[in-house]
Amino acid sequence: MVDTPLSNVKLGAIKGKGQKMNEERQPLLVSSNDISNDNYESKLPVENEREESLINLPPEGDYDPLLNRQLEHPTTNLDTMIHLIKGNIGTGILAMPDAFLNAGLALGTFGVLLIGVICTHCMHMLVRCAHELCRRNKTPSLGFSQVAELSFQSGPACLQKHAKKIRIAVNVFLVITQLGFCCVYFVFVAKNLQQVTEQYTSDVPSYVFLLVLLLPMIVLNWVTNLKYLTPVSLFAAILTATGLAITFFYILQGLPRTNTVKMFAPWHRLPLFFGTAIYAFEGIGIVLPLENNMKNPEDFGGLTGVLNTVMVIVACLYTGVGFFGYLRYGEHVKGSITLNIPQDEILGQSVRLMMAISIFLSYGLQFYVPVGIIWSSLKKKVPPESHKKVELGLRTVLVLFTFCIAMVVPDLGVVISLVGAVSSSTLALIFPPILELVTFWNHGLTTSTYLKDLAILLFGLVGFGFGTYVSVHNILYPPHN
Repeated sequence: MVDTPLSNVKLGAIKGKGQKMNEERQPLLVSSNDISNDNYESKLPVENEREESLINLPPEGDYDPLLNRQLEHPTTNLDTMIHLIKGNIGTGILAMPDAFLNAGLALGTFGVLLIGVICTHCMHMLVRCAHELCRRNKTPSLGFSQVAELSFQSGPACLQKHAKKIRIAVNVFLVITQLGFCCVYFVFVAKNLQQVTEQYTSDVPSYVFLLVLLLPMIVLNWVTNLKYLTPVSLFAAILTATGLAITFFYILQGLPRTNTVKMFAPWHRLPLFFGTAIYAFEGIGIVLPLENNMKNPEDFGGLTGVLNTVMVIVACLYTGVGFFGYLRYGEHVKGSITLNIPQDEILGQSVRLMMAISIFLSYGLQFYVPVGIIWSSLKKKVPPESHKKVELGLRTVLVLFTFCIAMVVPDLGVVISLVGAVSSSTLALIFPPILELVTFWNHGLTTSTYLKDLAILLFGLVGFGFGTYVSVHNILYPPHN
């Protein structure tokens, strides 16, 4: 989950077209002053629509995409680590105690670490496929959906005709994932504000806070230029870090013995654990944009590279919050650990306010990806003089859509689990092994690689199926606590 920084990756021109590669741009939150609002396609972490289909060119010499990237503002290893950490840590980390509730203390610890290892390996697979396809097509960088399309174009004959469909599928799941995050954000902010006001006023329903948030959320998302969101996002990051520190302060106090909680939860609750855990680890959408913009991209992979270093940190944070949060509050843990913090203390109230404001301000960044993908396909059908009005209308409609979902499904834990099971598992666990198998189908794949990819694919499909079923069932028939 993740909360997601944006990158501006433009596909280089194909040999023979005689075009220069458009300048690459640095991810958001580093320096967005040079980002314009004229071309969505140059601002999204994936390529949404391309003017021409790419042709699989035969290799000529040793083309190294890492040496052919012309970056205007390349990011350092530290910059990339910060962006990757921020892209993986959001509301998902606050839901980890609820994930442990659905798995048990022992199984939850093992499960989170296992999912972390698998997700990290899938990120490496995606980067490997991107590098291979860049070499074949003589282009310096590719986005997620481009990798999907080009892999199918160069795959078995029976799959080549589905190349455009797989690109569209990746973008569709990116839209579902990001809008799902936005729904979670609506519910999260409303729930935390509700608990803050309960100390000073009579009991106010959560839908009232959703209604209060609607207009400010619409106005915030009328901001169409990313550079204006940079200070907002920086402020949100500071609030998040402070809120997490205070949260740890609370959950580490008065810890009971481990025998006071379940080591293993009933098996029928495991799909909810899977959905929440995979939701939290969803950072695969930002991997390629960040790697594409690195000054030293060769440092991204490897055993002690940037990706592994960050994911170890993220996995430890998730495990720590989940383990100690569940141990501290047991069966009474809620969809977000901030909702368990004492309501009658000023420090506890400040945590809720900080996290609520932070998530509210982060909504715009999550929202920018789906609106960009959808707008890029509508833009060509709208007269130029109406672009501004139609774009603002689209933004308003999408905010209203996430608002309606939040109103219908106010259970934060179930929403997080559903988003994780449906879309996060597809992007993080299902697409990467498929792309590796298709990309290297005639390039000497070993039997162990086949078995490994098929095992990950099966794991993702089972999690997708059961996680979605249980989440939808709990939405339609809420369990009685």
